Order: sequence, then structure tokens, then C-alpha cells
Amino acid sequence: MNWTEHAIWWHVYPLGFCGAPIREPHPSSAPRLRRLLNWLDYAVELGASGLLLGPIFASRTHGYDSLDQFRIDPRLGGDKDFDELLAACQARGLRIVLDGVFSHVSADHPELLRALHEGPDSHAAALFDIDWHADGGPAPRVFEGHEGLARLNHAAPQTVDYVTEVMLHWLDRGIDGWRLDAAYSVDPAFWARVLPRVRARHPDAWFLGEIIHGDYPAFVAASGADSVTQYELWKAIWSSLGDRNLFELEWALGRHNGFLEHFIPNTFIGNHDVTRIASRLGAHGAITALAILMTVGGIPSIYAGDEQGFTGVKEDRLGGDDAIRPAFPQTPDQLAPWGEEIHRVHQDLIGLRRRHPWLTTASTETLHLTNTVFAYRVSARHGHDHLDVDIDLDSPRTVTIRDASGDALWIQPATPDPGHPEN
Repeated sequence: MNWTEHAIWWHVYPLGFCGAPIREPHPSSAPRLRRLLNWLDYAVELGASGLLLGPIFASRTHGYDSLDQFRIDPRLGGDKDFDELLAACQARGLRIVLDGVFSHVSADHPELLRALHEGPDSHAAALFDIDWHADGGPAPRVFEGHEGLARLNHAAPQTVDYVTEVMLHWLDRGIDGWRLDAAYSVDPAFWARVLPRVRARHPDAWFLGEIIHGDYPAFVAASGADSVTQYELWKAIWSSLGDRNLFELEWALGRHNGFLEHFIPNTFIGNHDVTRIASRLGAHGAITALAILMTVGGIPSIYAGDEQGFTGVKEDRLGGDDAIRPAFPQTPDQLAPWGEEIHRVHQDLIGLRRRHPWLTTASTETLHLTNTVFAYRVSARHGHDHLDVDIDLDSPRTVTIRDASGDALWIQPATPDPGHPEN
């Protein structure tokens, strides 16, 4: 079994987590990345096997507008700080996956500015998708309408070489894989040119493509990536619970079974781009969502703070991500006490999953279904292991998980809501 089939990620957005200034015109440099050192034992005690880190490379603001992907963002520190984090993770058996922003760069990227200055025949020009004949002079094509994000030219061999070099640089340093940001916006053929070259030196590396809509298996087959972000299941979990329409969840799990025939998706109920699950469903609903996440196939990730019942609503405006990407305390013992109960429930359910590693590739079968009641059996792909999961949205103890003998392994607490105020 590949190491990734045991993976449970603690997903961290480092710039926010470590309290780095995002929009200051001249932000201060500091070894803020070291704050994560204080949280590694917490991640282990939660049950995580690795850190899925957001952007840590030099950028203009939020990390996805990179300036130099060979350099740690000065707001987070430098190579020494990263090396100490990596060594501390390895000492605890924690893997690290980094966020690779290879769709676009900052519009202020020095090589892009050089290309615009020197013209289409310059060495730097081939890296970027530039309209050299635009009215008013050469204009970089931008990512999804964001003027500050300039597209790379994924048709160019130079871009294949560049992305390969970045990936190998950090894998050689000791990381374990890459999240491919906005992979949906790049021709899968590009990844198919890059990833085999990287795997030739790091055959055990894991590659997770950010895909929102579309044909997940086709992307995996064409790109050579190992996994994609399972947004279909994410949406079905919170939507079906919020709307009291468990038919939506059952439909999505049928689709999920099909995906598992081809690859193992990255499953989640929260990440750095979406409204917090506790804000969507309340604390009790968030625990119901977690119970589903931990009892279906996939490689799950927990977005840092969700295990404490953090709230936060994503808004479509400048700074609209701030509420879902907050700074964390220096140490876990500075967390507010209202998250303790939800944290214990996360430990219980993650522990249950780790005791049943076959769940990673398991399929689900519907036993009973109404709008508010859903019983499903999750079965090992090989052998006879299975668990039965009963969801009853009309019960104060919404979820019961039973083993093959019918004994209850976990029953949702009737009143898990810690009573903290919404953000």
C-alpha cells in the first residue's frame, strides 16, 4: 500500500495561520513560519499524518501571486526556518505537501517585467502568455480576470522546464508532494509533460490537482496526477445536510464510488477557499459532516481550525478571505476553551478511520434513504470488512456508526455545540 493511502492531512494556510501581513505595501520580514513548530504535536495528537500547506513562496500579497518560487516568503522567514520545520515534521513522521502555483504568477514577477521590457524574442518571454499585439502595447493575459495574476505560457517547453525545476528543488529538499493550484485552468497535457520528469527522481511523490468541476477521472488519466480535490462531495455534504435532502448526498456518493474505481480523491469539508463548515451548518451539523467525511473512501484533509469549530464566511470582495484564513495563537494552549469538545470528536473520528485503513478505497452502498434518513454501508474493496452508518437528521444523535457485528463504534453527541458566537 502506498504511503498516501494512510494519509490524513491537516490543511494549513501559512500566511494567515502565522499572522503574516497580507496587504501591507511594505510588509516586515520575520521568521513567522516557526509558529508552526509549536503546532506539530497538536497535529499528531489530532491524528493527522501530514501537513498540506498553502503557499509559502515569495509573493506580492496572498501567496498565489508569486514573485520567486525558489525562495521562502520573507514574511514567513527563510530557508533555515523551512528546513527546521521540515526536520521537525520528519522527526514526528509528518509528511509535507506544498502548494504549487503554476497556473499564474504575480503581474509584478521580475521575469515578466523583464520580458515586457526586452520584447518577444527575449529569453524570459516564452514563460508567459503575453498578447504582444494588444492595443496600447504588450499585455499579459490574466488569470480569471484578476489583473494582478499573469498567466504562464503552458505551451512552451521553457515553462515545462521551469515547473519541473521548481518541483524538483523542493522535493530534493525533503517535501513529499505538490498540490497543483488551479490545475483545472491548465491543459492536462502540460502536467503530463512535467510529472513524469519529476517522478523519475521522486517516484513516491504525490500530486493533487485542484479541480472544481468537470470529469475528474479524465483529468487524472490525461495529466498523470494522483488525485483531485473532490468538490462534488464537499458540496453535497453541506448542501444535503443544510437543505435536509439526503438524496443529494446519496447521488454524490454514487458518483464518488465511480471515481474510486480510477483514483483516490482528496475529500474535505473545509479549505482555505470556502466558508467554514461550522458557519454553514452550526457545530452539530459540522460534526455530522465530519462523520460522513471519515466514513467514505478518499484521502481526507481537515482545514486547520475546523477541528476547533472555527467560524468564518467567505465574501466576494477585497479581503473576503480574511475570516476563513485567521491568525492562530502562538501555541495550542492559547486556544479558546469552547473548541475542546469538537476537537475531541475530531480525534475520535480520525482515530476510528485510522483503525480502519481500508476505508481509503472503500465503496458505499445505500441501505435506506428518505429526505432526512440515510443508512449506508461502506465496504472494503477487498475482503469482507464493512461499517454501517446511520444518519437521521431528526434525531439529536444524528449519526451512528456500527461495525460488522452491529455494535456501535461511535454515536454523535446530542449537544456538541460549544455555544461560541458566530464570526
